[in-house]
Amino acid sequence: MAEEPAKEAQPKERQAMPRDVILVGKKPIMSYAMAALMQLKESGEITIKARGRAISAAVDVAEVVSKRFLSGDAVVKDVAIGTELIGEPPRNVSTIEIKLSTKK
Repeated sequence: MAEEPAKEAQPKERQAMPRDVILVGKKPIMSYAMAALMQLKESGEITIKARGRAISAAVDVAEVVSKRFLSGDAVVKDVAIGTELIGEPPRNVSTIEIKLSTKK
């Protein structure tokens, strides 16, 4: 009989993000704003997501796109806030999702 190899802890597989989701992180705000603008023009609706310290940057991206770039032609459709347990030991990290869509 062959012995089974010990199973190692495997990291979670990353799910493919939909094209209309912008994940805000450490890059400059304008790079996310330009990506959001391109996706908004293409699909008509986008979701800007962030967690932790990047939440304020995500809000800035949404405001830049809707107020500066599109001059009121985009509206904030929905804002969802939440908390995730991350790390070892687990700790609470705040999250935000901002949905923008173009006016029709």
